[in-house]
Amino acid sequence: MSLSFYTADTPNGLKVSIYLQEARLPHKQVTVDLAAGEQHQPGYRKINPNGKIPAIVDHDARMTVFESGAILTYLSAKTGCLQPARYADQVRIQQWLHFQVGGIGPMLGQLWWFRHGSRTDNREAIDRYHREALRLYDVVDRRLGESEFIATSAYSIADIAAYSWLRTWEELDLDIMPYVHVQRWLDDINQRPAVRRAIAANGKPMPEQPAPADARKA
Repeated sequence: MSLSFYTADTPNGLKVSIYLQEARLPHKQVTVDLAAGEQHQPGYRKINPNGKIPAIVDHDARMTVFESGAILTYLSAKTGCLQPARYADQVRIQQWLHFQVGGIGPMLGQLWWFRHGSRTDNREAIDRYHREALRLYDVVDRRLGESEFIATSAYSIADIAAYSWLRTWEELDLDIMPYVHVQRWLDDINQRPAVRRAIAANGKPMPEQPAPADARKA
């Protein structure tokens, strides 16, 4: 395979997995055991000095790329898949991609940590990140009230990036019932065959049909 993909069962790993499936890019998937600390081993540190997943090695181009947003940008530019022709649309995609990387991911990631990873019950931290997570869902919901997809009228890497995190609302104990546009968007993306393949490859097969919006409870 000309492409090696280093990943684990996380939202950031899922982002790249979805893109690889959407673009139908042949690749070798290498699962990094985060619990065992494989991401900190010298061999992997040569691929990603920061010791995180995901990362890719493009053997044909002799390129190593880490950071999920950078990988999505690199692959879409290289293949043209989900890459709009208009420069203005490319910029719109980048700004919403950066919104996910700088906002949605860190805030929801912190909420996950204080709910599931921390050994102490830091209620102040949980409340802070809970409020911030809902604020970000509201930003996305208002945007999706104006546009079918996040960045433009077409599905893009910005949707892939945001979806991989926003789909975790149940795990984060978030009530997204007020965000009807987010629910519609999540259901639409859930139905994409490439997304279903990627989730299965990431280790968590999806149910055959998503729960209807009005049946969801936090």
